[in-house]
Amino acid sequence: MEDNRSLLDRLNEKEEAAGLDKAEANKDDIKEDKTSSTRYAKKKNTDNAEKVIWGACGFLGAIFLIMLIVFISRTAGAKKADKDPIDLGNNTVTTSQTGSGNSEVTGQTGNNSSQGEQNGNIVSSEKGQPVVFTSNASQSKEGDWLFVEGNQIVDREGKPVWLTGVNWFGYNTGTNTFDGLWACDLNSSIDAIADHGFNLLRIPISTELLLQWKNGEYPTANFNQATNDYLVGMNSLEIFNYVLDRCEQNGIKVMLDVHCAKTDASGHTVNLWTNGDITEQDFIDAWVWVAETYKDNDTIIAFDLENEPHGKPFEEEKAIWNDSTDSNNWKYVAEKTAAAIFEKNPNVLIVVEGLEIYPVDIKTNGDYHSTDDDDYYFSWWGGNLRGVKDYPVDLGEFNNKLVYSPHDYGPTVYQQPWFYDGYDYDSLMADCWHDNWFYIKEENIAPLLIGEWGGFMTEPNITWMTYMRQLIKENHLN
Repeated sequence: MEDNRSLLDRLNEKEEAAGLDKAEANKDDIKEDKTSSTRYAKKKNTDNAEKVIWGACGFLGAIFLIMLIVFISRTAGAKKADKDPIDLGNNTVTTSQTGSGNSEVTGQTGNNSSQGEQNGNIVSSEKGQPVVFTSNASQSKEGDWLFVEGNQIVDREGKPVWLTGVNWFGYNTGTNTFDGLWACDLNSSIDAIADHGFNLLRIPISTELLLQWKNGEYPTANFNQATNDYLVGMNSLEIFNYVLDRCEQNGIKVMLDVHCAKTDASGHTVNLWTNGDITEQDFIDAWVWVAETYKDNDTIIAFDLENEPHGKPFEEEKAIWNDSTDSNNWKYVAEKTAAAIFEKNPNVLIVVEGLEIYPVDIKTNGDYHSTDDDDYYFSWWGGNLRGVKDYPVDLGEFNNKLVYSPHDYGPTVYQQPWFYDGYDYDSLMADCWHDNWFYIKEENIAPLLIGEWGGFMTEPNITWMTYMRQLIKENHLN
C-alpha cells in the first residue's frame, strides 16, 4: 500500500518506534565488538591539540579569504584589461576557461553573463564550462531553481549546471556581516567575484544569529562606514538582504551554511549542531525560518545544513551516521531538518556534509560504542561520506534535491596519513578521495559539491592543490 504520509510524519514515527526499542535494549548488557584495523586509520592524537589546530585553521582560513576578496577587488579591472571581450550584444560576453575549474569572465559590466541558451534566469552550461546565471528585473514565474538528476545538478529543463563558488565568512563570527568590510568595498567585491567567473557564494552563519533575526533582534554589523557608506543605517539582516539583491544583479546564487550553533569565530570546532542552550529544535527552527522567509527568493538556491559535523571515537558527543534515531546521528537529523524545510520551501537544494569517522565494519560496530581508533576510518571534518553507501540520506519525494558536500584540505592544515613522501593524484584517489566521497559521483548516486578546499599557494600545499584542481576540472565537480 502506498504511504501518503509526509516525510516528516514518517520520520517522527520512526523516532517513536526507536524509543521503544531502546527501552527494551537497555535491559541487556551491550557487548562491544572490535574489528581489525584499517590501513589508513589516522593515528591517535591529543584531542585538545587538534582543536587548537582546527581553530587556528579557521582563523587562517578567514584571513586567507579576506586577502582573496581584497585581491580580487583590486585586480578585477586588471583582469578585464588583459583580454578584449567578444561582445555578443545585450551586455553579454564570452567566457574563457581557466585551469582551476572556474571560468574567468571577461566583460564590460559587473554582471556574470555568458554566451548560451537562456532559460528563465539561467544560462545552462556547455560541457566543460560553468553555468552562468543572469538576473531579471523580477523573478520568473516558475522560479530559477535547480534540481538533481543522477550525479548532476540541472536546471528546470534538465540541462547540466556547474556551480563554482567562494566562501565569505563573517555572519558566523560576530562581525554580523562579511569579514573584510573594514578594508574593502562590498559592491565592488561582489562584482569582482562575478567578474572572475564564480556563480555561487557560500555564506557561513550561526544558528544563534538566525534565531535572533527570527525573533526580531538585529545585531549591529561591523564594517568600515567610510568605505561602505551606502550600508550606514542598515542592520545585519538588512545588509544580508542587500547582498542577496546584489548577488542577483551579478548572476550569483547563494548557499547559506549553518557554520556553528553559537556566534563565535571558533564555533565550528564544536562537534555537533547543538551547543549549550542551542538545541536540535533550535537548529531546525532556524532553518524553517529561513525556508519560510526566503521561499520566493530563488537567489538562495541551496541550504548547507551543517558545517563539518565531527567527533572522535572516545568522545561522548560525536557525530555518527547510521539508521538510528540517536540525537547525534547526523544522517537522521539532516533528514528531519530537510523534511521541515520542505514543508515551507520545496524548491531549495539540501546540501549534506559528511563526518570525521565511520566504522570499519558498520554492520557489526554500527552503534559506535568502540573507542578504539583502529575500528574507524578517519577523514577531514565533514569529509567522510562513507556512510552514504550503507545508509544514504532519504528525502523521499525530494531526493531530486539532495547534494552531498565533502570538505578537503592539504597538509598545511593537518598531516594526514595519505600525505606521505611521493604521494600523487592516483594515491590521493586510492587512499582518500574515492572511498570517502568520490564513489558517490562515480556510482551515479548524487551530485558532489566540494564546500571547502584551498589554502596557501606554496609548498607543501600547492602540490595537493594542483591535484585537487585536476580532480575538479576533469570530473566537473561543483
